[in-house]
Amino acid sequence: MSLDRHRLAVAPMMEWTDRHCRFFLRLISPRTYLYTEMVTADAVIHGDRERLLGFDQSEHPVALQLGGSDPERLSEAARIGEGFGYEEINLNIGCPSDRVQSGRFGACLMAEPLLVADCVSAMGKAVSVPVTVKCRIGIDDQDTEESLDRFIDTVADAGCESFFVHARKAWLEGLSPKENRDIPPLDYERVYRLKARRPELEIVINGGIATVADAQSHLGHVDGVMLGRAAYHDPYVLAEAEQALFDPAGEQPSRVEILERFLPYAESQLSKGIRLQQLTRHLLGLFHGRPKARAYRRLIAERAHLDGAGLEVLEDAIAMMRDADATAAVAAE
Repeated sequence: MSLDRHRLAVAPMMEWTDRHCRFFLRLISPRTYLYTEMVTADAVIHGDRERLLGFDQSEHPVALQLGGSDPERLSEAARIGEGFGYEEINLNIGCPSDRVQSGRFGACLMAEPLLVADCVSAMGKAVSVPVTVKCRIGIDDQDTEESLDRFIDTVADAGCESFFVHARKAWLEGLSPKENRDIPPLDYERVYRLKARRPELEIVINGGIATVADAQSHLGHVDGVMLGRAAYHDPYVLAEAEQALFDPAGEQPSRVEILERFLPYAESQLSKGIRLQQLTRHLLGLFHGRPKARAYRRLIAERAHLDGAGLEVLEDAIAMMRDADATAAVAAE
């Protein structure tokens, strides 16, 4: 196993990292590892598989994240996911929402390492691709030193070699999922100690990482970094990270070039009946911090949702931002 396979990754995010988002992010960064939204094992087994699991081949490398706690169902869902072409199956042991807890999966399983180990073992026997785990450093009143070590050791003994560790506890009672993203303090040092104690495992850190400088700092201690909301709200950070972490001599595409490259995909999706707004909602942060970024967002927000909205919306956005870039370049001379 390569210990830098996930040197840079984008976290699975419910209602955000769908297939359209992942295609867009792949245009920005060829090497960033991408993840689906979490899909429950039952949904994979009984639901509309093409809608839930379908993806464009250009998204590789891409992994399927599953939620569940039944080893048999998870192993069946993993087999199905491998059959669709995903090159990794990730098990969610980090989501703190009430709905997830009521289904006995997500972060509440941090308290049941033996069950997680059974799930990982069953999935590993069912597929030939890697099975990985995304977890927290602990939940509620757990001692993060003892409980995290026990969890990692137990699950690693079942065959898992790669862990994505969100460096916050999850509080399952008293905090909402949104509050669980911000209120529990980050403890990066705890993740560093885990890597130092288990150097043979691939440890990827997640939580509050927003800049290339942040990523580079963490990479001095762990094998990879996983960006979440920062990569969604300011996706061009992935182009900067691509250059810094993988290709220092390379030239990254401009924001306008990325939008132009998205046009053929948008055209193909529109021809399948997908509404433009389903595509453009992922593009709003592309010009974050750039001149006319607000006007760009307004143009898309006001027009993409309208019935019959088509490529002309994106073409007008491209023209506007190309002019903005030209004006900024002249001003800089």
